[in-house]
Amino acid sequence: MILLASKFSPIDDLLHKATGTWFTAAVARIEHRGKLVFEEAYGTTRDDESARSVYVDTSFDLASITKLFVSTLALAFVDEGRLTLDGPLLDWAPEWRATDHAAITLRMLLAHTSGMNSGADYRTLLDANAQNFALTRALAAAPGEKVIYSDLGLIALGALLERVAGMSLSALLAQRFSASSARFVPRERGRIAIPATEMDAWRGRVQGFVHDEKAYLMNGVAGHAGLFGTAADVAALAEVYLAALGGREQALLSPALAREAVHEAAYDPVLRRGLGWALKTNDDNSCGRLMSHETFGHTGFTGTCVWSDPQRDVTGVLLTNSVYFGRSDSRPLRAAFFEALIEAIN
Repeated sequence: MILLASKFSPIDDLLHKATGTWFTAAVARIEHRGKLVFEEAYGTTRDDESARSVYVDTSFDLASITKLFVSTLALAFVDEGRLTLDGPLLDWAPEWRATDHAAITLRMLLAHTSGMNSGADYRTLLDANAQNFALTRALAAAPGEKVIYSDLGLIALGALLERVAGMSLSALLAQRFSASSARFVPRERGRIAIPATEMDAWRGRVQGFVHDEKAYLMNGVAGHAGLFGTAADVAALAEVYLAALGGREQALLSPALAREAVHEAAYDPVLRRGLGWALKTNDDNSCGRLMSHETFGHTGFTGTCVWSDPQRDVTGVLLTNSVYFGRSDSRPLRAAFFEALIEAIN
């Protein structure tokens, strides 16, 4: 569906031209002042005889956008008094007692300043418990010292949330985001409708199960990756935070905590960090040159991204399977999309 077609035709042209070269499948969605103003689907789930058409409600492997959903769950627990941002986590992480990890707080996990390593080669985890590995691996820096964008930190956070809630991360997410279609581990009969990602020498063509190797070793359920969802699901999550800034109602988080989450919690010269969210830091970020300095968002390795600009009260979501054609940087396409978005809104 395209609304105000002439206004958004540069975006439509951009994504039509990118289909088959940057990705086989894409869905773009733009919301302005909390209302849908543009949504369109492009391409097919793959580029062979098994291809199926893509629709605006097609689910994609969201990759690291999973982190935003899990971080929001953690913030909801703060609102409920079950966790605190700056208190110790040792009641839920007893393996951290008398270790360097003992100083880690929830704020550090959310802002990627816990000191945990960025990740691990999946081949080192084939005979290991990935969750235990994340919780106990030696730190790369002292807690609070600097930003290290960390999959392991969010894997650890997922484990802690399971312990607090007494239920699996998959069940917890389904409970808290009941209005969303975002879920871990798609049902087998629906996998063929999900855009495929890359050809993997280990697993073959990855389609309908998680692309991220660490999440795959965790049976598709992890704090850092593994969710499948639609552009509408991602936009609805961003709206929780934009609504808090713009005075609109939302029921998931207290307005004060939602506002805090999208303000700087840790500085990094490449990409500043909020609580779960990344914050625009320079014009080289994937949101491009035109979004304001207050912009918050996130990207996913498979080719997914979301950015919201509070100054203009606008959210753009671009879900693709760009890794289908290799692991080249898709920042130019993302930046072009978000710059065209701002030009249209202006």
